[in-house]
Amino acid sequence: MSEKIFISPSKYVQGKDIVDSAGKYVAGLGQKALVIADEVVWDIAGNRVTGSLKEAGIETIEEKFSGEASDTEIERIADVANENNADIVVGVGGGKALDTTKGVRDTVDDAACVIIPTTASTDAPTSALSVIYSEDGVFERYRFFKTNPDLILVDPKVVAGAPPQLLASGIADALATWVEARATHEGRGTTMAGGQATIAGQAIAKKCEETLFDYALLAYEANKRQVVSHALEQVVEANTLLSGLGFESGGINLAHAVHNGFTVLDGDIHHKSHGEKVAFGILTQLTLEARNQSEINRYIELLEKLGLPTTFEDLHIEGIEREELLKVAETAMQEGESSHNMPGVPAPDDVVDAMISADQYSKAYKENR
Repeated sequence: MSEKIFISPSKYVQGKDIVDSAGKYVAGLGQKALVIADEVVWDIAGNRVTGSLKEAGIETIEEKFSGEASDTEIERIADVANENNADIVVGVGGGKALDTTKGVRDTVDDAACVIIPTTASTDAPTSALSVIYSEDGVFERYRFFKTNPDLILVDPKVVAGAPPQLLASGIADALATWVEARATHEGRGTTMAGGQATIAGQAIAKKCEETLFDYALLAYEANKRQVVSHALEQVVEANTLLSGLGFESGGINLAHAVHNGFTVLDGDIHHKSHGEKVAFGILTQLTLEARNQSEINRYIELLEKLGLPTTFEDLHIEGIEREELLKVAETAMQEGESSHNMPGVPAPDDVVDAMISADQYSKAYKENR
C-alpha cells in the first residue's frame, strides 16, 4: 500500500479589500516582486496590489500575462524574473495566470510564490501543480512542483465584482471534488499529492460538496448584485480552499479527464470555461459509476440553475458523431490520465456510452421538469 500524503499552501487569507493589504502579508517573503496579471486584471486588482507592495517597501516589476498557460509563456516570464533578480513571484488573476505564476516560480531559484485570484472560477490557487496547454489552448499535461504556494490572498469583494458565470464555473469545478475523491479512494488511486488520500483530504472534499449544495445558489444570486454575502464568502472558500486541498490531496478522476478530452475538439466548445466542461464530466462519471437517478438528478438540477452545461447542446456540440466522441474518450483514457484512478478503468467505448447517456438523462430532466 502506498503512503498517504497531504499537502497545502503555507498560508491562506480571505477577507474584503485584502488586495489593499497585500504588502502586509507579503512583507518578509522577499525584497523584489515580479507581479503578473493580464491587461484587464491590472485595472481590477493588479495596480492595487503593486501599490500595497510598494507601501510595504517591496520593489515591484510589472509583467503582462498573454492569456495562455503554456511552456512558452512560463519561460518568457521566468526570463524577466531572473533578469530582474526577483525573489517573489506574485500572480493576480484567473486560473491560467495563476498556473503560469506557479510555473515561473518553479524556474526561479528560492523565490516565494504569492497567489491572488480575482475570481473563484477554479481551484488552481492553492495547488502545487499547473495545467499546461499548447499555445492554441489544447491540454498537454499536468506540471508538478516541489511545493505549494507560500501565500494565497482572496478578496471576496473583488470576486463579487466578477461576472456570475465565473463563480458558477468555479462551483462546477469544485462540485467535482468529492465525486472524484470518492472514486479515487474506492479505486485506491493516487492523488495529485503523490500518494493515497488521507482522512483529512477526503473530509475536506466532502465538506466542499456539502457547502456548495447549501450555499451555491445563494452565492450566485449575491454575485449578480455584486455584494459579499455570507453565502458568497462560504462558496469563495469552497471553490478556492476546500476544492483546492480536496482535489490535490483527495484525488481527481474521470470528470477532469473528460474535460481534457474535450480540448481535442474544434469549434465553439473551446469558448467554454474549464468548469463548464468539468460540469459535463461530472455527469459522465456519475453515469459510468451507475449512480442512481436521484443522485444524478441532484447534480443536474444544481448545474442547470447555475446556467452550466448538462447536455451536448449546452456545450455547442449537438449532433456530434460517435467517432468524435471516441476521440474525446481516448484522450480522457490515455495512459497517465486521472481516469485511471477509477475503481475499474473503463474502455473508451464505455466512456462514450456514458457521455451519450448523460446527455440524454439531462435532456429528459429538462423535458420533465
